[in-house]
Amino acid sequence: MIILSSVYRALVAVGDRHVPTKFRAFWEHPAGPQTIHFWAPCAKWALVIAGLGDLSRPAEKLSIYQSTALASTGAIWARYSLVIIPKNYSLFTVNLFVFLTGGTQLARALHYKYTKDQASEAAVAKAEPVPSAK
Repeated sequence: MIILSSVYRALVAVGDRHVPTKFRAFWEHPAGPQTIHFWAPCAKWALVIAGLGDLSRPAEKLSIYQSTALASTGAIWARYSLVIIPKNYSLFTVNLFVFLTGGTQLARALHYKYTKDQASEAAVAKAEPVPSAK
């Protein structure tokens, strides 16, 4: 781990000499590319990409628990990113998209479960014999 942090510090030092003046404020921002506050949200976009990939997955194969967890954590962390100092808008954006993709998958899974339950109830009701009135 020490080797990786040494490499990272060397890359930042090289980048520091080559950042144009108009990007200097972004480079030196407390949530800029020199900090984990920049790179963690970048890595979290993988969750959004995976969620978008799952849009083509059949609804019966979606996990309600996983979708609920993604939507919940996306909402919680999106809120948190606007409360902390400095505000981290890249963290807000990625978590907003995690919430939206998780919420979309949750809605699809719940809709499938609800319509499946309705269809099975209708089939049972149709199969039950109606008592004859005497």
